[in-house]
Amino acid sequence: MAVTVQDVYDFLQEKAPFALQMDFDNAGFLVGRSDRQVNRILVSLDITQPVIQEAKERAAQLIVAHHPVIWGGAKSVTDQTVTGRNLLDLIENYISAICAHTNLDAVAGGVNDALALKLGLSEIGQLHQDGTDERGRPYGIGRTGLVPRQNLYDFAQAVKQLLGAHGVRLVDGGKPVHKVAVGGGACGSMLADAIAMGCDTFVTSDIKYDGFLDAKALGINLIDAGHFPTENVVCPVLQDWLAQRFPQLTVSVSQCHHEVFSYL
Repeated sequence: MAVTVQDVYDFLQEKAPFALQMDFDNAGFLVGRSDRQVNRILVSLDITQPVIQEAKERAAQLIVAHHPVIWGGAKSVTDQTVTGRNLLDLIENYISAICAHTNLDAVAGGVNDALALKLGLSEIGQLHQDGTDERGRPYGIGRTGLVPRQNLYDFAQAVKQLLGAHGVRLVDGGKPVHKVAVGGGACGSMLADAIAMGCDTFVTSDIKYDGFLDAKALGINLIDAGHFPTENVVCPVLQDWLAQRFPQLTVSVSQCHHEVFSYL
């Protein structure tokens, strides 16, 4: 039986309801025709020109991404802006786009569970529960869990290697690592939640200067492992979800999309 873009959207709606996205977000079915038949899907953290080119080379009819390809609204679609060029390239090549963002951050099995599992956490629980969905399933950003007690710098080195990060920034809160909070992407505002949950260490990204100062003063280890590395862990999860639900499709993870910057 033929699979359409709408079928894929409906499945993702079941796994990570789009109604759970935060108010500022723009997750959902963003580009294309819902009745377009799908044979190949490309999964990526972002939809960039190289990713679109890869989709064309793979003859993919659909890109499923984490970050929305339209952000903050688009008042025009022309080749004069990055967003406009991306949208034109998608539309002109009949490639649809579905983006699951903060809804995928919050649900069970999504970004934060993937991050916790990647870092080897056990006894995983929610860092902050925002509510329950229509099926009564709890959801919320961030996770907590346990690792064998260890030195902060050994743990930070493991985080860097496991996530494939080019580097990490960290503050030593003066405690060994044992109970860890994780927040994929920019979750620095949840430092107080990590402390309230009794965590000695918080792994997230995009920490501002004052966030590091606060962590030092409050005695919690803080590791900034980068936005891309802490969220890209969800791409293999999406691939697995889609491949299991639609075994007749070819589902690939982008091989060209990587961290955009390097460290010296």
